[in-house]
Amino acid sequence: MPDTPLTQAEAPTVIPRPSACPGLWRIVSARDGGICRIKLPGGLLLAEQAEAVAAAAERFAGGVIEATNRGNLQIRGIGSEHRALVEALLAAGLGPRDAAGDDVRNVMLSPLAGHDPLMLLDARPLAGQILDLLEGTPRFHQLSAKFAVQLDAGERLAMLEHPHDLWLSPLHLDQQTWLAFGLAGCPAEGQALGAVPLTQGLMLVRAVLERFLDLASPTQTRMRQLLDVYPTADFVAGLGLDIRRDAAVLTWRREQHRASWLGRLPQAQGVALGVAPPQGRLTPAMLRGAARIARELGDASMRLSPWQSLVLSNLQAQHIDQALAELSALGLLCHDREPLARISACTGASGCAKALAETKADAVVLAALLGPGVPASVHLSGCPRSCAVAHVAPATLLARSPGRYDLYLRDARQPGFGALRATDLTLNEAGAMLDLPTEHLDD
Repeated sequence: MPDTPLTQAEAPTVIPRPSACPGLWRIVSARDGGICRIKLPGGLLLAEQAEAVAAAAERFAGGVIEATNRGNLQIRGIGSEHRALVEALLAAGLGPRDAAGDDVRNVMLSPLAGHDPLMLLDARPLAGQILDLLEGTPRFHQLSAKFAVQLDAGERLAMLEHPHDLWLSPLHLDQQTWLAFGLAGCPAEGQALGAVPLTQGLMLVRAVLERFLDLASPTQTRMRQLLDVYPTADFVAGLGLDIRRDAAVLTWRREQHRASWLGRLPQAQGVALGVAPPQGRLTPAMLRGAARIARELGDASMRLSPWQSLVLSNLQAQHIDQALAELSALGLLCHDREPLARISACTGASGCAKALAETKADAVVLAALLGPGVPASVHLSGCPRSCAVAHVAPATLLARSPGRYDLYLRDARQPGFGALRATDLTLNEAGAMLDLPTEHLDD
């Protein structure tokens, strides 16, 4: 928190909650300085807000801005002026003046919510109601800063693998739109536990949150921890809602589409453009440049995505080539064929005391070793916590010492990172193995 204490008149009362997660008000220490996380509503970042973040990162920190895998931003390397940093971000409309209300604003949408051509509904109105509910209900401020809700709307561009405490996804039955829901999972893998009419979506969210808080012990901060000891069927039965649980709902599976999050992205009207900072790290110049292009060629807004990328929406087709050229010149990745676009990495040893290797620098070296045909994403993790990805990557390199890694391949039959394929690899050896076709890696 700020070094100069805020008075009661200047700052809200904060409910103490043990958490190592950074927030707008909770600046946590790391090896490279403080970290402040800015939670964006549905990933939305206006151009003037992007400029305010860039200015704050330069003035109060070391100029490192990160896109997170939950569609948020964070500033790293913060010095001693915590209070001034927070005030600058609040002045830009980047959070509420109630710290506890900010902590729980964890609602994930597609970065093309309201614009995706395959969407079954516009998720933004309901998402706004859910965010208001979380922010404005004091009891819900007891939720963990990690407790999260996903509102899927059937979009082509959607992250369906990140686990959430509650997820909702639409389906059409009997000429009516319903919201299927699941707990402690994700739409890609979880079976729907039931469905309610779309008009009861907010009621369902409220009921789930209240029931969780009624049942969970202080140590059960996430839905999965509660459901490890409390029957899921009993939890659903106690929601007090008329929940549809027939075969049409229980056998429903969310349709998945293979879609790149980089380059030209189709919209119902117009075109969007997805770009990514290498390793999820933005410089102030990158963020200012993207904001300028969004203002001049788009709708003056961007969306942060769960792929640690930016989406500029509502561009006119005739401006796409110009936007691509200018964004590429800023150092942003604009095509998924670029090797660095397929590699993610945690902060690494320079910023985290738990990391055993300089993962971000190693990722750059590894990218140069991979051929253009390597299709799967690779994650470099400095320790077993795997902070930089919320789901298991197809391939994970887990550091064991500087420059040396164990290689895991995702396997649904095995917990954690999956199947261990090789140990104590140099980056050259890892690059050679990852360049092999998938079927050879599985041998």
